[in-house]
Amino acid sequence: MNYRTFGRTGWQVSEIGYGMWGMAGWTGSEDNQSLQSLQKAVDLGCTFFNTAWGYGEGHSERLLGKLIKANPDKKLYTATKMPPKNFQWPSKREYTLDDCSPPDHIEKYVESSLENAGLDSFDLMQFHTWEDHWLQDERALQKMADLKSQGLIHAIGISINRWEPWNGVKTVETGLIDAAQVIYNIFDQNPKDELFPACRKHDVAVIARVPFDEGTLTGKLTKESKWPEGDWRNTYFVPENLNSSVDHADALKPLVPENMDMPEMALRFILGESTISTIIPGMRQLRHVEANIATSDKGPLDNVLMDELVNHRCDREPTEWSQ
Repeated sequence: MNYRTFGRTGWQVSEIGYGMWGMAGWTGSEDNQSLQSLQKAVDLGCTFFNTAWGYGEGHSERLLGKLIKANPDKKLYTATKMPPKNFQWPSKREYTLDDCSPPDHIEKYVESSLENAGLDSFDLMQFHTWEDHWLQDERALQKMADLKSQGLIHAIGISINRWEPWNGVKTVETGLIDAAQVIYNIFDQNPKDELFPACRKHDVAVIARVPFDEGTLTGKLTKESKWPEGDWRNTYFVPENLNSSVDHADALKPLVPENMDMPEMALRFILGESTISTIIPGMRQLRHVEANIATSDKGPLDNVLMDELVNHRCDREPTEWSQ
């Protein structure tokens, strides 16, 4: 495993981190399997774990707490996210700070997350939804700064809406946050336009989420793919999205080198962006943990393939189904 500096915090975090949504919000998750996979990641050098209260109303946070207690001799970086007060994902332009993150709500859910995990503090606390125009109301970031001064959290972050990387640039430029979490993958390259330059300028860490485009970039989805009732993917992969996503993935398949699969190519593409501090693929099975973490030692792709993949950028706009 290779490690990167997490922005101004100076933390040295594993460049392949762990996204924990699938352990609470997707079908097929089972706690013993999840804990085995988490421990395997630690054993292989993973040190950054990203969860949220919204992942099973604290269920994923409780799993993270168990992992931390099982590894008292290791420094594992804990990151979670507080839910919006209105419990609406994603945020919309008309939502106000009072709708989503008033100070009393922030404090309540920081305390709730700490209780879930059984921790005294989190390394990183993030707003699970964010709007740049909320900067006009200083109360939210002031409350976070107060919680930071109390030692309940050690860094402040925002999670940026799907396909809206511009909607965090002003916040990065204030110098009041330490990290920005954003979707970045072979298709979603537009954070490179404005967000990444701002993060470099202000030494803000970047967490790259959804590296496999919710499964599209594994190359295994088809236009007939279906999931069990209640699985989040049924509402995301509506026909309009599923058909287009499969077409875009199929266009990539001829580019996958011998002795490499599409997930490896997808992760190594992201590793080629030095602005990114850590990538957080979702992993529920041991074989996925082993395969994903192994990409760190293999490093970025060669320049010729990187240039080819840049041409597969898709500039998508949020819709009702994109959530």
